[in-house]
Amino acid sequence: MSYLSRAEAPISDAIWKRIDVEALSGARTILTARRFLQVDGPYGLGLTTLEIGQDDLCRKAEKDEAVAVGSRAISVPMLRKNFALSLRRLAAAEQLGQPLLLTPVSDASEAVARREEEVVYYGQPSFALPGLLSVEGRNEMRSESWQDLDQALQTVLEAVTRLDKEGYNGPYALALEPALYNGLYRRYSGTDMLQVEHLARLCKKGVYKAPITGAVLVDTRVGRLVVGQDLQTGYARQDGLNCHMFVTESIALLVEEPKAICRIVTPQAPELS
Repeated sequence: MSYLSRAEAPISDAIWKRIDVEALSGARTILTARRFLQVDGPYGLGLTTLEIGQDDLCRKAEKDEAVAVGSRAISVPMLRKNFALSLRRLAAAEQLGQPLLLTPVSDASEAVARREEEVVYYGQPSFALPGLLSVEGRNEMRSESWQDLDQALQTVLEAVTRLDKEGYNGPYALALEPALYNGLYRRYSGTDMLQVEHLARLCKKGVYKAPITGAVLVDTRVGRLVVGQDLQTGYARQDGLNCHMFVTESIALLVEEPKAICRIVTPQAPELS
């Protein structure tokens, strides 16, 4: 089964290749969590649920009663964004070698990538899916403002110490809201070292600008990002004017070690329940 229906599209293989390159390029500019989480898959379109935890008794059996053993599962959401390309522009590119504007492709792939980041960091409460910043059992701490150049390092060191005490000794990755990340590009007085370079020595899996509030430090044993259908482009239909297409993927975050997370609440970041 090919739900992407690419063979039915009035598009040559050469144009499809350009579309795919544009889609992947657009997503890579957004995605951060894939750079430090373990990524499993892709397993394919048919991966709709994942079993989590260990099998357990549904309830204690009475004497002479059979036991019932069950497991828990989470859903694997599919992410999708539609876009359209002009049939005339596609024909001009293929027949006349004219430039083909692929901005709609990158816009759609970036939208899917932003939703993936939301799923990873904040989860999807309506699907009972937790994220790195919302999962129960995580560590959490408050920080003073990072306007003071030394406050960022002091805060991250405290977060590292908390994870150390939980038995998570790294390597670590640090994700920061844009304002905090941008503020790290300041030099220590009397040196050529940027603050971000200093933190990168501590967080060997990287320091990332992410679409979050506050910050989060994770030991990479935290869990896995499981991919069903990896990012793909597909064809839906054409209406005589436009070729209607889509970007899609399916992913789920498995947080296996919540204590490997330390969320850092800064003065600008709202609390999560």
